[in-house]
Amino acid sequence: MPIDPELAAVVDAANRVPPTAPTRETVGALRELSLAGALAYGAGPELRSVGNRTVPGPRGDVPVRVYVPHGEPTGVLVFFHGSGFVIYDLDSHDKECRLLARDAGVVVVSVDYALAPAHPFPAAIDDCLAATRWAWAHRDELEVAGRPLAVGGDSAGGNLAAVVSALFRDDPDVTITGQMLVYPVTDLAHESPSYAENGDGYLLSAMVMRFFIECYTPDAQDRLDPRVSPLLADDFTGLPPTLVVTAEYDPLRDEGEAYARALESAGVDVTQVRYDGAVHGFWQMTTISALARDAMDGCVEFLRSSLADTEGK
Repeated sequence: MPIDPELAAVVDAANRVPPTAPTRETVGALRELSLAGALAYGAGPELRSVGNRTVPGPRGDVPVRVYVPHGEPTGVLVFFHGSGFVIYDLDSHDKECRLLARDAGVVVVSVDYALAPAHPFPAAIDDCLAATRWAWAHRDELEVAGRPLAVGGDSAGGNLAAVVSALFRDDPDVTITGQMLVYPVTDLAHESPSYAENGDGYLLSAMVMRFFIECYTPDAQDRLDPRVSPLLADDFTGLPPTLVVTAEYDPLRDEGEAYARALESAGVDVTQVRYDGAVHGFWQMTTISALARDAMDGCVEFLRSSLADTEGK
């Protein structure tokens, strides 16, 4: 089907700017431009509290932002923002974290993990593991003592959420009850057909995605590591209930859907939803797009079902 009309206006505006190949020297400018674009979609709702702090990580303190909704929270979501492993920060996804906290009734811990190229793999995943372990151990401080924990993220953040879930699967000290993956990166070693179909003219280009992958994994051999490419894992059994959201016009569409199929084949409870007419990044466009609002509502319902009425261990 054609691009959704509400999203087509964004795509048309972006396509009026001639594409330029990003370089390591222009990462700073790319970050500024990307953040400005994310903030253009408006602010999120007021909550009981929103505060910044740091938690201990393997290379030093990891910045996080904690969102506490009104009322009694039912659990905690550790959220990893999209980034291509290179751009964005706590501010770029502030609106989404506020919406998830308010509407799902959960405490959200958003993680400002280290970015490539200055901090390639495994820096980001190490920070995300540390933040998740901290959130689990400090649920009393987060006002969710004894309540369950989920992880989630969009794009590269979805990759990090999937990897965190897999690495904690057999950990006796941390239990993850659900994973919310919005157009996740799942295979950095191979390009699926959607790279060719949707690699140019739909906001996220194949050219930019290849640059992100090179920054995060300058050693191409690392891309075969399941901690980088969760789709390449040998075993998917025992992973938590999962929501996978994909977009029709997204280079990452096929690998996200392949990951959902792999989990389903392993007996994991999976809900996979493709939004026809949508492009990569649409989930952040709730102020202008009915499709985005529907996708956000789906994430909220998933978190409610994953976390409500479930006691953490």
